[in-house]
Amino acid sequence: MKKIFLSILIIGIFMVSCSKKETNPLLSEWDTPYGVPPFEQVKIEHFAPAFEVAMKEHKEEMEAIITNAEEPTYENTVEAAYYAGELLNKVSTVFGTFNSVNISDEIQQLAQEIYPKLSAHYDEINLDPRYFERFKAVYDNKEKFDLNDEQLFLLKGDYKGFVQSGAALPEDKKEELKKINQELSGLTLDYSQNILAEVNRYKLVIDNKEDLAGLPQASIDAAAETAAKDSLDGKWVFTIQKPSMIPFLQYAENRELRKEIYDAYVNQGNHDDEYDNKENLAKILNLRVKRAKLLGYDNHASIRTENRMAQNPENVFDLLNQLWEGILPKVKQERSALQAMIDKEGGDFKLAPHDWFYYTEKLRKEKYDLDESEVRPYFELENVRQGIFDVANKLYGITFTPIDGIPVPHPETTVYEVKEADSSHLALFFMDMHPRASKRGGAWCGGFSEHHFTKDGKEVAPLVNNVTNFTRPSGEQPALLSIDEVETMFHEFGHALDGLFSETSYTTSNIAWDFVELPSQIMEHWAFEKEVLKMYAKHYKTGEVIPDELIDKLHASANFNQGFALTEVLAASLLDMKFHTMTEENPDLNVMEFEKEYLNSIGLIPEIYSRYRSTYFNHIMGGYDAGYYSYTWANVLDEDAFEAFKENGIFDQETAQSFRENVLAKNGIKDAMEMYVAFRGREPKIDALLKNLGIN
Repeated sequence: MKKIFLSILIIGIFMVSCSKKETNPLLSEWDTPYGVPPFEQVKIEHFAPAFEVAMKEHKEEMEAIITNAEEPTYENTVEAAYYAGELLNKVSTVFGTFNSVNISDEIQQLAQEIYPKLSAHYDEINLDPRYFERFKAVYDNKEKFDLNDEQLFLLKGDYKGFVQSGAALPEDKKEELKKINQELSGLTLDYSQNILAEVNRYKLVIDNKEDLAGLPQASIDAAAETAAKDSLDGKWVFTIQKPSMIPFLQYAENRELRKEIYDAYVNQGNHDDEYDNKENLAKILNLRVKRAKLLGYDNHASIRTENRMAQNPENVFDLLNQLWEGILPKVKQERSALQAMIDKEGGDFKLAPHDWFYYTEKLRKEKYDLDESEVRPYFELENVRQGIFDVANKLYGITFTPIDGIPVPHPETTVYEVKEADSSHLALFFMDMHPRASKRGGAWCGGFSEHHFTKDGKEVAPLVNNVTNFTRPSGEQPALLSIDEVETMFHEFGHALDGLFSETSYTTSNIAWDFVELPSQIMEHWAFEKEVLKMYAKHYKTGEVIPDELIDKLHASANFNQGFALTEVLAASLLDMKFHTMTEENPDLNVMEFEKEYLNSIGLIPEIYSRYRSTYFNHIMGGYDAGYYSYTWANVLDEDAFEAFKENGIFDQETAQSFRENVLAKNGIKDAMEMYVAFRGREPKIDALLKNLGIN
């Protein structure tokens, strides 16, 4: 079945007139370096006719496959379908990129109209009984064909995908399924667009300088710049974008203002107004239950986990509950320590969610003599970026060189040519680092093209894209990253390496979603290793390498507040699974009441919210539905896998080469457990994770 990147799932169509095919850059040959999309030539009015042409062409290609009079073979049916729809994939990729990093009202209107139409387009193809009949004939006779391991793996995965998508349903049920899919497509888009609107509309405006007490000067300067952009000269503006909000929560002495900004964050989509997401999510969850029943499953989570390492929801709950029971005592100890600090300072109040960040920083300073603002000067963005490149070079021999003249989706994007140790071209790597109103929040790795071979055998190199929302430069001060932002850069770069080293033959793959975070999370382990810090952590003013004393403090405090961090993630993971193990539709579903009752029932302490609450849980709109647990599942894998590097040396090239060949190169074209065993020599153990968490 045709692969659709997450970045292209939010798309729309707006029927407008356009000039002929030759003048539409989306429909012309892309005469660009390395086949990069001609982003800078594309205008809004190009998309509608491009989608029209591309969908028509894809239908014609598939009709030729379906009506082929020859006996179905792998080549004339399965492989031919992989090659079909190339133009649609290209158009969708460009639009999906615009709709992520270069958003406008016109783009969002466009997305609302194409999303259901694109869903219907793929349903029409994938639910066509003639197509399924041919595909099933190949699957049932697979032993007849001389298939390599990748082809056999994809064939089996695609067949499961067909069944899960309803291809074996009777025609009346297929029509019902199509309607559900189209309705879901619109609702999930509305949900995501509401979150973006909520982030962009909230502003904490401060006009009294005394209310800035405690804040680092860099945060104050950034807030002044934000205010100036809003024509609020002489004032300071803070937003719920994390580079603005987190320092405010950590350092602002004004408790009421901390509460105001945090309440705005945790209540995104929960204001009973035009951007409210409660009804959207309730409808989405009920439709997912209805679809699961239609497909013969107990619940949505059973569908989503079937082709993953977890295999079923029960195994997911087993892991999450084991960690939950272990971490709760730890997070309660952290709560007591923070309350003790409040009491010691004479605070006549109980710790609240908006206090956690502030008193955590105070306690970190007291226990470890470490203030994050003391570390930031050593984490200048360009130095950290060079650090990830140097780590990759020491592990894999690859190099990253800035390259000009490449089309980019936004002027702030930088591009690097990636070369192998022998100087041969491997890929292009794009980076878009800072938040803006026209960009979705969070951090992700996508791509404009994955590694594959064309129908005529030409090899196509990957075009990989890292997008983040890191602290911006302010005044004469460069972008200085927080500890969390440094970790995030290494994390997303791990995803990038997964794409850069991919050896997929087709523009399709079957990645186990609870394995997908292993490449990213294992990279986090290098971020704060002493040897690595000495490579990139240099003071932005003096060039001084981070001193051993500061490194020792970082390491000593590494597990500090870990109970809070894991509790947040586990709560979100459990909530996601609880939502998606609903077995019956509930027309009266109140998602906020559901969230409150469930999280109270498992013992979430009131001083902590779930990492993502019901009305702004964007992950479960973009592929992580019944899958947010994947970060925790992969945590078992990455802790266990990094032990292999520690045993042999963190830059041991033999170990790195094994990880590249057995995991990164094969991800999506080989069974996840087989890949892991090929690298590690055995199945993963949870021991390293439990030891690191201190709950074994």
